[in-house]
Amino acid sequence: MGIRENIDDIMKRVENTCKKIGRAPKDITVIAVSKTVDSERAKEAVEAGINNLGENRVQELIKKYDELKDIDIKWHMIGHLQKNKVKYILDKTVLIHSVESLSLAEEINKRAEKNNLTANVLIELNIGEEESKFGITEENVYDFILSLEQFDNIKVLGLMTVAPFCENPEDVRWVFKTMKNIYDKISTMNLKNTEMKYLSMGMTNDFEIAIEEGSNIIRIGTAIFGARKYKEEE
Repeated sequence: MGIRENIDDIMKRVENTCKKIGRAPKDITVIAVSKTVDSERAKEAVEAGINNLGENRVQELIKKYDELKDIDIKWHMIGHLQKNKVKYILDKTVLIHSVESLSLAEEINKRAEKNNLTANVLIELNIGEEESKFGITEENVYDFILSLEQFDNIKVLGLMTVAPFCENPEDVRWVFKTMKNIYDKISTMNLKNTEMKYLSMGMTNDFEIAIEEGSNIIRIGTAIFGARKYKEEE
């Protein structure tokens, strides 16, 4: 199947999942993860109806941003972000999904202030506490989000996680349940510069389970663009 057919299939699956649990499909944002995909194929996804694109690497984001600047695209930084790269993407992204350290938040705030911007961010959690993944642990997230109140040029709009890869997506349902509980708890904390709006979780292998547990942003790579040249979760 081509990119358009793949997207139609995903949208149908989102619709069916929402119908099953009484949610509105329009409340789910689908991000096409375009890492390692050239601009022409990324453009196909946009033409097929997805205008939210996610990149894992700053260099790729900048390149595609420039090549596709005449098209209405909302760019998301979803991969690990190094402090020295913040300045390159701050004015190009609608949302940074991967804030997981105070030093990164500090750098984002500093650059945003300098450019007279407010940076919209999600806090990345590592619920499975996998050594290979970035993210704040569940026990530290509440102190961490409190520490972000000092930054006036950052707006925390929610949480993100990458669940452990399992053959059976039911095996990671607990991760998504835990995320939703944390999301709900933070929602009641009445924090400065924080509005729990987005719960970014669910990828090609597990997005239906994620939606059932409350996700409203799913990040889909393989199911749209096909398998990549290298093995990495997406």
